[in-house]
Amino acid sequence: MHRSRLAGFIIDCRTDDLDAATRLWSGALGMPAVEREDGIYDRLDAAARDLAVEVQRVQHDSRLHLDIESDDIEAEAARLEGLGAKKVAFVKRWWVMEAPTGQRFCIVRAKQDLAAVPGVNVWS
Repeated sequence: MHRSRLAGFIIDCRTDDLDAATRLWSGALGMPAVEREDGIYDRLDAAARDLAVEVQRVQHDSRLHLDIESDDIEAEAARLEGLGAKKVAFVKRWWVMEAPTGQRFCIVRAKQDLAAVPGVNVWS
């Protein structure tokens, strides 16, 4: 048995000016920037929405992607493969996946005990 849920949205920005991208998305969404991580992610304050929203510097084309968090990323990847998704790459500590229709998304490790989170999905 494992658990998973929508963790949030990542705004991938192909840019050398992450500060400018963060200012735009922070202002557009009404969510102040609260933390920079690894020099490539700016976390926006989405706590009131129980989601993570991040602005991320990338080398590929700009796009939006979502993160699914799980307490067992391997089991979640296998479950999603069973639904038709495919593994693209394992990066640091998460799986990049692709839906049959081309959308990319990531499976990341849960940052909290999902057993204590209301409304989380439980899979057998």
